[in-house]
Amino acid sequence: MENQFILSPYFLDEPLPQLEALAKPGWQVGGLDSHNGDQQARMGDLYDPLADKVAEILLGGKRPVCLVGDCCTAIGVTAGIQRAGLDPILIWFDAHGDFNTWETSPSGFLGGMPLAMLVGRGEQTLLEALGMKPIREDRVILSDGRDLDPAEREALIDSQVTHLTDVTQLIDYSLPEAPLHIHFDVDVIDPCDAPAMNFPAVNGPSAETLKGVFQHLAGTGRIKAVSLSSWNPEMDLDLHTQTLCMGLLESLVGD
Repeated sequence: MENQFILSPYFLDEPLPQLEALAKPGWQVGGLDSHNGDQQARMGDLYDPLADKVAEILLGGKRPVCLVGDCCTAIGVTAGIQRAGLDPILIWFDAHGDFNTWETSPSGFLGGMPLAMLVGRGEQTLLEALGMKPIREDRVILSDGRDLDPAEREALIDSQVTHLTDVTQLIDYSLPEAPLHIHFDVDVIDPCDAPAMNFPAVNGPSAETLKGVFQHLAGTGRIKAVSLSSWNPEMDLDLHTQTLCMGLLESLVGD
């Protein structure tokens, strides 16, 4: 399947100009024209045109590959998938659960909530702004999720989300017959391999282990959309983490 790359160089609603250097000829680069409203209003203004781009690409028979600055942007990608009429299985690779709500989060960090939002838990402002419906929990797989807050862990246990704590479990896991949306937060990689992370979590899978899992998923031929939540480019002075992460992305979607 032919890829169409989209770059959204923002962390929540804050620009990440260093990410713009990734853009190659033919890539679509998103921007935020509005500076009005509160943070989530601005994020909605950023995600709505992203969703339209994702839907247009899918309806044109191509695969959207979205490089973004944080995991909340996956909500915009998912909105676009829904606008194209697809109901995929979401595989969420992340060192964290992103399954907090305002009630469970010790920090109150919005970036720790997007997966909960996507399944209809907690804050729903962004989903409502984008005209989305929540994803059914039994259509979500959290892969790794080794660093969880206590109440977040309990919420996951009580949910219907499938939590595979070892990424290699996906190789033998019987995936439902459905298209796949892969969300790849690069902090799932062990920080010994990829250190330029805002929220590093020790004891993660190696890059080589992830490559094998990604190649397996690519071999299914069912990956219809990919979102990659990036490393911190300000910390990546030698571009080692960027090179590693982009190589893993290639394992998922090809060149």
